[in-house]
Amino acid sequence: MTKPALEIGQYSLTGPKETNDDSFGVMLPEPPLCETKGLAMAIADGMSSCAAPKAASETAVKSFLDDYYCTHESWPVDKSVSRVLTSVNRWLYGQSAAHTGHGLVTTFTGAVLKAGALHVFHIGDTRLSLLREGELRPLTRAHRASIGEKRDYLSRAFGIDTLARVDHKQVEARDGDILVFTTDGVHDFLKDGHLIALIREHEDDLNAAARAICEAAMRAGSDDNATCQLVRVISAGEPDEAAWLKRVTSLPFPPPLEPGNVMDGLRVIREVHASPRSQVYLAEDEESGEKVIVKTPSPNYADDPAYIERFMREEWIGRMVDNPHVARVIRRRAPRRFLYFCMEWVRGRTLRQWMDDHPAPPLEETRAIADQIVRGLRAFHRREIIHQDVKPENIAIDADGTVKIIDFGSAHVASLEELKLPAGARGPLGTAGYCAPELLEGAPPDRRQDIYSLGVIVYEMLTGKLPYGKPLESARQARRASYHPARRHNPAVPPWMDQALRKAVAKDPARRYQAMSAFLRDITRPNPKFARQAPAPLIERDPERFWKWLALAALALNLILLALLAGGG
Repeated sequence: MTKPALEIGQYSLTGPKETNDDSFGVMLPEPPLCETKGLAMAIADGMSSCAAPKAASETAVKSFLDDYYCTHESWPVDKSVSRVLTSVNRWLYGQSAAHTGHGLVTTFTGAVLKAGALHVFHIGDTRLSLLREGELRPLTRAHRASIGEKRDYLSRAFGIDTLARVDHKQVEARDGDILVFTTDGVHDFLKDGHLIALIREHEDDLNAAARAICEAAMRAGSDDNATCQLVRVISAGEPDEAAWLKRVTSLPFPPPLEPGNVMDGLRVIREVHASPRSQVYLAEDEESGEKVIVKTPSPNYADDPAYIERFMREEWIGRMVDNPHVARVIRRRAPRRFLYFCMEWVRGRTLRQWMDDHPAPPLEETRAIADQIVRGLRAFHRREIIHQDVKPENIAIDADGTVKIIDFGSAHVASLEELKLPAGARGPLGTAGYCAPELLEGAPPDRRQDIYSLGVIVYEMLTGKLPYGKPLESARQARRASYHPARRHNPAVPPWMDQALRKAVAKDPARRYQAMSAFLRDITRPNPKFARQAPAPLIERDPERFWKWLALAALALNLILLALLAGGG
């Protein structure tokens, strides 16, 4: 990923008004925020008839530029900006009670440049246009309504109502593009051709170009503040495979580790787990004496940068998600010489081991474990992270009974997907048996897929079986499979709870629970809706009995046909 870079030119004139109520700015953060969050820019124009127009426009711009970078790095651009702008509008609207007149009202146009894409957010009549190859293309439209000849008013702006409808669009950004931000004191008085000519005339000095544009607007009769902000895209920050490969392969793989080996101050005690994709060791930090889990990549993938990126992503996610039900990634002061990371050691056993030890757990204990898994998954979902591989082996229960998610190497992170890493960087979809059926057909990640996996786990805790009898490993197999009622394997499961399990693992995600809280509620107490539902077809409730009856019916029909044929002869 190449680092995005901009060149900026700005100028603003008060004009014939007493005060300048326009605000503008650009934020250029340092790495890694410039990559994970992008570069933000904005312009705003306070409504002159409101109580404090300058305060309104400054609040909108400063809050956008500052607060956007305080949102979670795992959130996609649109979610982060939506949260910030909703807060801005509510604050401005709330100030109306403290001011006479119209309170605090402002128009606003903001943009975020991230990974070669320009995300535009707009409300009111400020404007953003894109100058590319001599053509000026508008990226926003004015929210104005006409009330007669030559009279119009703002139909949308921040501070007018409790809800603000903000336009959002995404366009491709290219190196060399010039973004032209203007207030209506400029674009209402200068035609596009004039703007283009002035930018060309001062192409090597964007500050001079912005000044020339504002001064030209005044000469053209502007009766308002005139503000122009020009942003040239030096680098759009598009994916750069060479730079990406260099970043993810900067640390060598560690050598094979044995008990007693010391690596960066970590003394290996024993191997905890090994798979074709990674090794997990219990180690002691010689400086602090703390026992930690050390996860190292498999040497089988030393030449696979996509695998390395996925390995690094797990550590990044662990640092982003802070929750008692998610294993904590440990930050060490000592520099790393090799590629690995440390996590807290959960003294206990995996959920798989717990299930082996408790083949018939009480319903209440099963619900309590499900509730804790949900608390951990919610911590991921709040940050727009889909786990994608929820299964008993990736969940641990410590000696105090606290449940923790201990592996998230397959997680999908919305903000990282926006970076458009080179092909192949996406990891496995999950584990057969716990993987939602739609993923077998290439469906995009969705939190309902984690709900499906949770439903399978609860079903398995109660029955020791899988809800469709065997792992679903292909789309064709999934289409033919039927739900096996949990009560068939465990009569202690109430019918209403069985219905909740059926809904949680529905093959069609639209018929599945849309929220984990609803599933938890329905396995805790009866849902009246289930009592009103028609009973499931016999083939789903008892396939063996269905096929027996079908065979008997076919036999009887054949006997009747034979008798008729014999009688006719």
